[in-house]
Amino acid sequence: MTGLYQYPPQTALKRVIPKSRIYDSVGASTALRERFARELDQIVWAHKLAPETLNLPATTAVPEIQVFRLILKGEVLHDDILRAIDRAIPFPLLYEINSQDNVMAAAAHKRPSDSEKGKWVLSDHLRGEWVAQDAPRLALPVAVNMGALYEQMVSSLVPVQPLPGEDVETRLARLAAIRAKEREIAQLQSKLKRESQFNMKVTLHGQLAEAQSEFDHLKKPE
Repeated sequence: MTGLYQYPPQTALKRVIPKSRIYDSVGASTALRERFARELDQIVWAHKLAPETLNLPATTAVPEIQVFRLILKGEVLHDDILRAIDRAIPFPLLYEINSQDNVMAAAAHKRPSDSEKGKWVLSDHLRGEWVAQDAPRLALPVAVNMGALYEQMVSSLVPVQPLPGEDVETRLARLAAIRAKEREIAQLQSKLKRESQFNMKVTLHGQLAEAQSEFDHLKKPE
């Protein structure tokens, strides 16, 4: 799935948000401000998905969903920019990242913090694939409320298949574990290539086999 949707016309806003509003809000470092200037041309608040625009009831965690269109200067956008925007805007966000010819969906799963009022908890950012600007778009998922709509939209970007009864947060935790295990396997493979002692090679082979088994289980638990 591309994670790109055909939004109803009544949700359209098309308001430009100054980049300075974002990095001033989060107290951005000089390096982050320079990254904004180097990589990002414009931030457009493209759509507002809300009870009054979709006729769906709000939930505590998802009163509204904002869709931001990010216009790039080139082909690269660092996750630090996405994190800064998410920190500055107190609503769940979905992104459409636009290069000259292509577009990509992105989002982090975002929920209010249980321990700090006014704070949000973010997952790592998820990205779809680059597709042509005029590529076909999906209809919005059918949902009973804003929270269910958001879960489905974010879920479409998670690159592991869901298990029966697995919610998005649990699936994202499994994805994080899969990626950590991938890094561990790569490190063990690198060590194995460099190791010359037979006994150490045997130990590393055992560790690698165990890590690979754990990785396979995370990908598809019994």
